[in-house]
Amino acid sequence: MKRFATLVLFAAAIAVIAAANSAHVGQAATRTDGVVVETKFPAAGSLTVNSVVVRRKPTTTARKVTTMNYFRPDYRVQEILAVSAVTAPNGTPWYRISVPGRPNGRYGYIPAADAAVSPTKSQIVVNVGRRTIDVFHNGKHVLHGKVAVGAPGMETPLGHYYVGAAFKPVNDPFLGVWALETSAYSKLSDWPGGGVVGIHGTNQPQLLGQAVSHGCVRVSNTTAARLKTLAPVGTPILIKA
Repeated sequence: MKRFATLVLFAAAIAVIAAANSAHVGQAATRTDGVVVETKFPAAGSLTVNSVVVRRKPTTTARKVTTMNYFRPDYRVQEILAVSAVTAPNGTPWYRISVPGRPNGRYGYIPAADAAVSPTKSQIVVNVGRRTIDVFHNGKHVLHGKVAVGAPGMETPLGHYYVGAAFKPVNDPFLGVWALETSAYSKLSDWPGGGVVGIHGTNQPQLLGQAVSHGCVRVSNTTAARLKTLAPVGTPILIKA
């Protein structure tokens, strides 16, 4: 009876999340790879446990992708982005999540009981070819701006990512007035420590519209200031050609 009640609550929660994100995706589909049903949505949050093993399939016996901890190495809470919810054949609910870090584009499954997520409201779209950034909030286009992207050999990586952290740069005018850390990695970025692809302001606005960075996406300080409220941690990001 307790297990049945848990599944009912899980189904209800997924229905709420899917409905809230109907403008983004919100669809269910039967699959054959060990998943009974998949409900797609973007929802962000954090773990409810100290650490969790991310699996290739929604089962505790599946191959390990990585281990994610509640805290990042810099002691910030590790944000997670769930792209869908699935029910395994044994009735256990799982989330399919975007896995940050190298190599880019990894996904995996964690037990739904080990995370707390809520619907995302915004999405960032970076068009590398056009050198533009657009933000959508509640399905409406709310921001458009020009960007600088990675130079040849250090290209900004294409794909689906999310905002993993955000902060106001201190004593670093190069990063502008606001900076978003994404879950993407490049060969060598302008980010402190290197590697991480950031979306940040700049003290060199004359370079916007060009391919000059080490992988990061540079925006005007005006755009960066608006990202502070429009693109909170957990916001999905699409970087496309």
